[in-house]
Amino acid sequence: MIRVGIVAALAAEARAINRKIGDPRIPFALSDGTLLAVSGIGDAAATNAALALIEAGAKALVSFGLAGGLDPSLAAGTIFLPVEIISSHTAVFQTSQDWRERLGTALAAHQPLMSGKLLSSATAITAVGDKAAAFLQTGASAVDMESIAVAQIAAQYGLPFLTARVIVDTAKDALPSAVMSASAAGGLQIGRLIGALARSPADIIGIFRLAQRYRIASRSLRAIADTGLLRRPVAR
Repeated sequence: MIRVGIVAALAAEARAINRKIGDPRIPFALSDGTLLAVSGIGDAAATNAALALIEAGAKALVSFGLAGGLDPSLAAGTIFLPVEIISSHTAVFQTSQDWRERLGTALAAHQPLMSGKLLSSATAITAVGDKAAAFLQTGASAVDMESIAVAQIAAQYGLPFLTARVIVDTAKDALPSAVMSASAAGGLQIGRLIGALARSPADIIGIFRLAQRYRIASRSLRAIADTGLLRRPVAR
Protein backbone atom coordinates (compact mmCIF):
# COMPACT_ATOMS: atom_id res chain seq x y z
CA MET A 1 0.00 0.00 0.00
CA ILE A 2 1.25 3.48 -0.85
CA ARG A 3 1.78 5.49 2.33
CA VAL A 4 0.11 8.91 2.12
CA GLY A 5 1.37 12.08 3.77
CA ILE A 6 -1.21 14.79 4.48
CA VAL A 7 -0.32 18.44 5.07
CA ALA A 8 -2.81 20.60 7.00
CA ALA A 9 -1.85 24.17 7.84
CA LEU A 10 -3.97 24.31 11.00
CA ALA A 11 -4.53 21.87 13.84
CA ALA A 12 -8.27 22.51 13.52
CA GLU A 13 -8.11 21.21 9.94
CA ALA A 14 -6.06 18.17 10.90
CA ARG A 15 -8.58 17.22 13.58
CA ALA A 16 -11.15 16.51 10.87
CA ILE A 17 -8.90 13.55 9.99
CA ASN A 18 -7.76 12.57 13.46
CA ARG A 19 -9.09 14.12 16.65
CA LYS A 20 -5.83 13.69 18.55
CA ILE A 21 -2.96 15.72 17.16
CA GLY A 22 0.61 14.91 18.09
CA ASP A 23 3.57 17.24 18.20
CA PRO A 24 2.78 19.76 15.43
CA ARG A 25 6.47 20.14 14.69
CA ILE A 26 6.83 16.59 13.31
CA PRO A 27 4.66 14.22 11.23
CA PHE A 28 2.80 11.55 13.15
CA ALA A 29 1.33 8.26 11.98
CA LEU A 30 -2.35 7.37 12.12
CA SER A 31 -3.60 3.86 12.88
CA ASP A 32 -3.42 2.80 9.22
CA GLY A 33 0.06 4.24 8.70
CA THR A 34 -1.05 7.48 7.02
CA LEU A 35 1.20 10.37 8.01
CA LEU A 36 -0.24 13.73 9.08
CA ALA A 37 1.63 17.01 9.53
CA VAL A 38 0.38 20.35 10.86
CA SER A 39 2.55 22.82 8.98
CA GLY A 40 1.42 26.29 9.97
CA ILE A 41 0.35 28.88 7.39
CA GLY A 42 2.28 29.64 4.22
CA ASP A 43 4.32 28.03 1.47
CA ALA A 44 7.59 27.83 3.40
CA ALA A 45 5.92 26.00 6.27
CA ALA A 46 4.11 23.68 3.85
CA THR A 47 7.36 22.91 2.01
CA ASN A 48 9.04 21.90 5.25
CA ALA A 49 6.09 19.72 6.23
CA ALA A 50 5.96 17.99 2.83
CA LEU A 51 9.69 17.24 2.96
CA ALA A 52 9.35 15.90 6.50
CA LEU A 53 6.52 13.62 5.37
CA ILE A 54 8.64 12.24 2.54
CA GLU A 55 11.54 11.68 4.91
CA ALA A 56 9.13 9.77 7.17
CA GLY A 57 8.11 7.50 4.29
CA ALA A 58 5.26 9.19 2.42
CA LYS A 59 4.89 8.09 -1.23
CA ALA A 60 1.92 10.36 -2.05
CA LEU A 61 1.01 13.85 -0.79
CA VAL A 62 -2.24 15.65 0.05
CA SER A 63 -2.85 19.31 0.79
CA PHE A 64 -5.95 19.39 3.00
CA GLY A 65 -7.91 22.13 4.72
CA LEU A 66 -9.78 25.37 4.27
CA ALA A 67 -9.69 27.87 1.42
CA GLY A 68 -11.03 31.32 0.64
CA GLY A 69 -13.63 31.76 -2.06
CA LEU A 70 -12.83 33.88 -5.11
CA ASP A 71 -15.77 32.80 -7.25
CA PRO A 72 -18.83 34.65 -5.84
CA SER A 73 -20.99 31.57 -6.46
CA LEU A 74 -19.12 29.46 -3.90
CA ALA A 75 -20.75 29.32 -0.47
CA ALA A 76 -19.09 28.44 2.82
CA GLY A 77 -18.91 24.66 3.13
CA THR A 78 -18.40 24.05 -0.60
CA ILE A 79 -16.00 21.15 -1.15
CA PHE A 80 -13.42 22.18 -3.72
CA LEU A 81 -11.32 19.53 -5.49
CA PRO A 82 -9.06 21.51 -7.83
CA VAL A 83 -7.90 20.10 -11.12
CA GLU A 84 -4.88 22.38 -11.11
CA ILE A 85 -2.96 24.58 -8.72
CA ILE A 86 -1.64 27.90 -9.98
CA SER A 87 0.43 30.70 -8.50
CA SER A 88 1.25 34.31 -9.27
CA HIS A 89 4.59 33.05 -10.62
CA THR A 90 2.79 31.11 -13.41
CA ALA A 91 3.62 27.72 -11.95
CA VAL A 92 0.88 25.19 -12.74
CA PHE A 93 0.53 21.75 -11.19
CA GLN A 94 -2.10 19.13 -11.95
CA THR A 95 -3.71 17.02 -9.25
CA SER A 96 -4.01 13.25 -9.72
CA GLN A 97 -7.04 12.77 -11.96
CA ASP A 98 -7.97 9.24 -10.85
CA TRP A 99 -7.56 10.04 -7.16
CA ARG A 100 -9.55 13.27 -7.48
CA GLU A 101 -12.35 11.66 -9.45
CA ARG A 102 -12.72 8.76 -7.01
CA LEU A 103 -12.97 11.20 -4.13
CA GLY A 104 -15.48 13.31 -6.06
CA THR A 105 -17.61 10.24 -6.77
CA ALA A 106 -17.59 9.30 -3.09
CA LEU A 107 -18.71 12.83 -2.21
CA ALA A 108 -21.33 13.09 -4.96
CA ALA A 109 -24.17 13.20 -2.44
CA HIS A 110 -22.53 16.12 -0.67
CA GLN A 111 -23.55 19.42 -2.20
CA PRO A 112 -22.14 21.81 -3.13
CA LEU A 113 -19.06 20.17 -4.68
CA MET A 114 -16.87 21.96 -7.22
CA SER A 115 -13.61 21.62 -9.13
CA GLY A 116 -11.49 24.02 -11.15
CA LYS A 117 -8.42 26.15 -10.49
CA LEU A 118 -6.99 26.85 -7.05
CA LEU A 119 -4.77 29.90 -6.64
CA SER A 120 -2.03 29.37 -4.09
CA SER A 121 -0.90 32.79 -2.92
CA ALA A 122 2.28 33.78 -1.10
CA THR A 123 0.30 36.35 0.88
CA ALA A 124 -3.19 36.26 2.33
CA ILE A 125 -5.92 37.69 0.10
CA THR A 126 -8.25 39.12 2.70
CA ALA A 127 -10.10 42.09 1.19
CA VAL A 128 -13.25 41.66 -0.90
CA GLY A 129 -11.86 43.87 -3.67
CA ASP A 130 -8.62 41.90 -3.82
CA LYS A 131 -10.55 38.64 -4.05
CA ALA A 132 -12.58 40.00 -6.95
CA ALA A 133 -9.42 41.13 -8.72
CA ALA A 134 -7.74 37.74 -8.23
CA PHE A 135 -10.81 35.96 -9.61
CA LEU A 136 -10.85 38.20 -12.67
CA GLN A 137 -7.11 37.95 -13.32
CA THR A 138 -6.58 34.22 -12.75
CA GLY A 139 -9.94 32.48 -13.22
CA ALA A 140 -9.24 30.58 -10.00
CA SER A 141 -12.31 29.74 -7.95
CA ALA A 142 -10.57 29.64 -4.57
CA VAL A 143 -7.32 30.55 -2.85
CA ASP A 144 -5.05 29.05 -0.21
CA MET A 145 -1.43 29.55 0.84
CA GLU A 146 0.02 26.03 0.96
CA SER A 147 -1.05 23.81 -1.94
CA ILE A 148 1.47 25.08 -4.48
CA ALA A 149 4.33 24.23 -2.13
CA VAL A 150 3.07 20.69 -1.52
CA ALA A 151 2.45 20.26 -5.26
CA GLN A 152 6.01 21.36 -6.05
CA ILE A 153 7.50 18.84 -3.65
CA ALA A 154 5.27 16.07 -5.01
CA ALA A 155 6.35 16.92 -8.57
CA GLN A 156 10.01 17.06 -7.55
CA TYR A 157 9.81 13.54 -6.11
CA GLY A 158 7.43 12.16 -8.74
CA LEU A 159 4.65 11.43 -6.22
CA PRO A 160 0.85 11.37 -6.67
CA PHE A 161 -0.69 14.60 -5.41
CA LEU A 162 -4.17 15.67 -4.38
CA THR A 163 -5.67 18.84 -2.94
CA ALA A 164 -8.96 18.78 -1.03
CA ARG A 165 -10.19 22.12 0.27
CA VAL A 166 -13.38 23.55 1.78
CA ILE A 167 -14.51 27.15 1.35
CA VAL A 168 -14.66 29.01 4.66
CA ASP A 169 -14.56 32.75 3.84
CA THR A 170 -16.52 33.52 0.69
CA ALA A 171 -15.72 36.05 -2.02
CA LYS A 172 -18.02 38.48 -0.22
CA ASP A 173 -16.28 38.09 3.16
CA ALA A 174 -13.30 40.14 4.28
CA LEU A 175 -10.96 37.86 6.24
CA PRO A 176 -10.08 39.50 9.59
CA SER A 177 -6.36 40.16 9.90
CA ALA A 178 -6.60 39.29 13.60
CA VAL A 179 -7.37 35.67 12.75
CA MET A 180 -4.40 35.38 10.39
CA SER A 181 -1.96 36.78 12.93
CA ALA A 182 -3.32 34.58 15.72
CA SER A 183 -3.14 31.32 13.76
CA ALA A 184 0.05 31.66 11.70
CA ALA A 185 1.84 28.88 13.61
CA GLY A 186 -0.91 26.34 12.99
CA GLY A 187 -3.14 26.79 16.03
CA LEU A 188 -5.32 29.67 17.16
CA GLN A 189 -3.40 31.52 19.87
CA ILE A 190 -5.89 33.37 22.05
CA GLY A 191 -3.34 35.83 23.40
CA ARG A 192 -2.40 36.94 19.90
CA LEU A 193 -6.07 37.17 18.92
CA ILE A 194 -6.89 39.40 21.89
CA GLY A 195 -3.91 41.59 21.14
CA ALA A 196 -4.88 41.88 17.47
CA LEU A 197 -8.47 42.73 18.41
CA ALA A 198 -7.22 45.44 20.76
CA ARG A 199 -5.42 47.01 17.81
CA SER A 200 -8.36 46.50 15.41
CA PRO A 201 -11.63 46.10 17.37
CA ALA A 202 -13.71 46.35 14.17
CA ASP A 203 -12.45 42.83 13.33
CA ILE A 204 -14.76 41.32 15.94
CA ILE A 205 -17.75 41.45 13.58
CA GLY A 206 -15.80 39.62 10.91
CA ILE A 207 -14.61 37.06 13.45
CA PHE A 208 -18.16 36.21 14.49
CA ARG A 209 -19.13 35.82 10.82
CA LEU A 210 -16.08 33.67 10.17
CA ALA A 211 -16.95 31.46 13.16
CA GLN A 212 -20.35 30.78 11.61
CA ARG A 213 -18.72 29.97 8.28
CA TYR A 214 -16.21 27.70 10.01
CA ARG A 215 -18.91 25.60 11.66
CA ILE A 216 -20.36 24.92 8.22
CA ALA A 217 -16.96 24.27 6.64
CA SER A 218 -15.85 21.90 9.39
CA ARG A 219 -18.71 19.52 8.55
CA SER A 220 -17.47 19.39 4.97
CA LEU A 221 -13.90 18.74 6.10
CA ARG A 222 -15.14 15.76 8.10
CA ALA A 223 -17.18 14.54 5.12
CA ILE A 224 -14.00 14.45 3.03
CA ALA A 225 -12.05 12.67 5.75
CA ASP A 226 -14.85 10.14 6.35
CA THR A 227 -14.59 8.79 2.79
CA GLY A 228 -11.19 7.35 3.69
CA LEU A 229 -9.99 8.20 0.17
CA LEU A 230 -7.46 10.83 1.21
CA ARG A 231 -5.46 7.85 2.44
CA ARG A 232 -5.79 5.79 -0.78
CA PRO A 233 -4.14 7.30 -3.87
CA VAL A 234 -4.79 4.13 -5.92
CA ALA A 235 -8.00 2.12 -6.33
CA ARG A 236 -8.32 -1.09 -4.36
